[in-house]
Amino acid sequence: MSALPIVAANPNPHFQRLGGEAAVAKLVDAFYRAMDSRADARAIRAMHHADLAQTKAVLRIYLAEWLGGPKRYSAERGQPRLRRVHGPFAIDTNARDAWLACMRQALDEVGTDAALRDELLAAFAKVADHLKNTDTDSTHRSP
Repeated sequence: MSALPIVAANPNPHFQRLGGEAAVAKLVDAFYRAMDSRADARAIRAMHHADLAQTKAVLRIYLAEWLGGPKRYSAERGQPRLRRVHGPFAIDTNARDAWLACMRQALDEVGTDAALRDELLAAFAKVADHLKNTDTDSTHRSP
């Protein structure tokens, strides 16, 4: 009896399905365009610096890794620790929903196929729920 070959499986194929680095960069740009243009996203946009260059760069490498691409985020910045990073900001249901609406708009803008969009939005919703840290509607928490 011959042994079956061992085939390495990518546990998260979303990076390739989305279109790799270039698609992640387009997604991040579309996401922040949505955040800049949506009335329901004003509060979450106010949580960011006016100049988004550094924020976009970090989100690009984080999303690429999270989606199953190159592990540059961890190599450069260590473990993500998303709750700690977002801890200074009051993230309530409205903030979570606005973030998800911006990401949904961005996924649609970059032409993500419906099945992948739905998979990603379900995964993003889990992360966004995990980041909720208040039931209030303010955007900045006192230390």
